[in-house]
Amino acid sequence: MGIVSSMGRGVDQHSNALANRQSGIKDVKRVGGLPHAYWGGELDQSVAEILATAGINNLPPNLSRSTALALSAIQDLMSSVNFSDGKGSGLINATSVGGMDTTEQEYLTDRDGWDYSSFLQHNLGQINDQILNYYDWNLYNTTLSTACSSAANALMLGARMIRSGKYDRIIVGGTDALSNFTMRGFESLMIYDRELCRPFDDTRTGLNLGEGAAYVLLESEESAAKSGNTPLAQLTGWANANDAFHATASSPDGKGAVLSMSQALACAGLKASDIDYINAHGTATPNNDLSESVAIQQVFDEVPPFSSTKGFTGHTLAAAGAIEAVFSVMSIRQGKIWPNLNFTTPLNETGLSPQTELMDCEVKNVLSNSFGFGGNNSTVIFSAL
Repeated sequence: MGIVSSMGRGVDQHSNALANRQSGIKDVKRVGGLPHAYWGGELDQSVAEILATAGINNLPPNLSRSTALALSAIQDLMSSVNFSDGKGSGLINATSVGGMDTTEQEYLTDRDGWDYSSFLQHNLGQINDQILNYYDWNLYNTTLSTACSSAANALMLGARMIRSGKYDRIIVGGTDALSNFTMRGFESLMIYDRELCRPFDDTRTGLNLGEGAAYVLLESEESAAKSGNTPLAQLTGWANANDAFHATASSPDGKGAVLSMSQALACAGLKASDIDYINAHGTATPNNDLSESVAIQQVFDEVPPFSSTKGFTGHTLAAAGAIEAVFSVMSIRQGKIWPNLNFTTPLNETGLSPQTELMDCEVKNVLSNSFGFGGNNSTVIFSAL
């Protein structure tokens, strides 16, 4: 696994931050043109500093922040795995922002004389191009963009491709950087909180955005035996369901979330009672947290410990499913359930309360939710070996 976010870089830094309740959310300073102060999970590094920290050099100027985050996380991953490209290998990247930060900069600089060639960093697939060029990889690659469920869907696609027998090993994950457009866009929907976000709290009013990237190497058992890589966990279940209720809101009855969780359990061959921890989507928006809570109560007769880790990272959009996949595997490996920050008051409608303190216990199966605009609901399940 490889990861970078406002909490730090690498599994150890993230584990320490989660265990010690050290959130990466603070006043956003690096995004220009914002009309007022915003809380967000922002890295205290420029693009050049992100790359330098990862030991990456000789890259084109004007590299987008999303690309820099992706390269940093993949470099972290590559430090601990044996990966060979070519036939049987793949890269599936997820992003929603792409190189929008570079577009915003170019617009402010060149708006009186637009030159399309200066916007080459914007498109989503360009991140893959930079990754493949840097590592000199020749392999199957594609980009997924399904809003906030993107990285979870990348995990699913990778698992299905390996299960088909056509591929042996696939790097999957996602990256997104903070940008003026997305921050002000979420505020225009009236779901950006001017204070620290409060997932599953009855007083919640919205999310805080964040930036980051995370990638995992998925391998078949046969590939792992040949590569010598030590497996950390199994991806046992996955499902995607689209309820198409609304362009930006989840259905109040949680229909899509119920389908994705139920079908992921069936895919894994598990019962609801087998789940030890739910890493919830938990954006702290009024709509999502109520809808997800209603869905959880429909799927689980006895709700297991659950929490949202977005109080630590902010909502990292397309990268969220990958970052939280890393947190889910960390939970299994370390026997810990991560706390839900900033919670004080249970939801009036459901009475559910998340886990608010670090909890030590045996964790065999973790269910992780990622829900996106348009009712794109995705659930993945990780299990101990």
